[in-house]
Amino acid sequence: MSTDRQNDEILFDLLKQGHIAAYKEIYDRYKSILYIHAYKMLQDEEEAKDVVQEVFIILWNKRTEINLKTFLAAYLYKAVKNRILDLIANKKVRLKYEGSLQSFLLQGECLTDYNVREKELRIIIEREISSLPAKMRTVFELSRKEHLPYKQIAQRLNISDKTVKKQVNNAIKILRLKLGSLFILLPFIEKLFKLFS
Repeated sequence: MSTDRQNDEILFDLLKQGHIAAYKEIYDRYKSILYIHAYKMLQDEEEAKDVVQEVFIILWNKRTEINLKTFLAAYLYKAVKNRILDLIANKKVRLKYEGSLQSFLLQGECLTDYNVREKELRIIIEREISSLPAKMRTVFELSRKEHLPYKQIAQRLNISDKTVKKQVNNAIKILRLKLGSLFILLPFIEKLFKLFS
C-alpha cells in the first residue's frame, strides 16, 4: 500500500473522530486538484470553487456516516463529479422554472400548470432542505416554518442563541449554493406557495 494512501486512511480515521487538524490537512491536500477537476468540467471559476467548498462541507458534516470503499482521493473526485452533475441538472430545472415563473408573473398561467410548477418547486426546495444535516435542518425549520425567534429555538433545543444563529446562517449558505438563483426567489415562493407557513 502506498504511503499516500496510508496517510489518507489515517487522516480519514482521525476525521471520522472529529479531528479538525485532519480535516484541514485533507482540505489543504486536495482543494487545488479538486478545483482544477471541477473547473475543467464547469469552465466557471466561482462555480468550481463553490462545488469544492460544498464537497468539503459535506465531508465534514457526514464524516461519521461515510465508509470509504476506495481511496480518499477517488471518493473526493467522485463526490465533485456527482455534485457537478447535480448542479448541471438543477441548472436546467432552474432555467426552465425561472422562465415559467416569469411567464406566470407577466402573463398568468392556467391553474393546472400553476399547480404542477408549485409541486415541482416545492419538491426541489424541500429536497434541499431535507438534505441539510439533522441539527441544522431542525433549527432552520423551527426558524423558517414555525417562525420561532432564535431565543425560543435555543430554549427548545437546549442550545445557545449563538449556535441557533450560526446554524441558520450555515443552512442559508448551503441552500444558496444548492439552489442558486432559486434561492433568491425563496421569499416570493414562500408567499406564493406558503412553503414555510
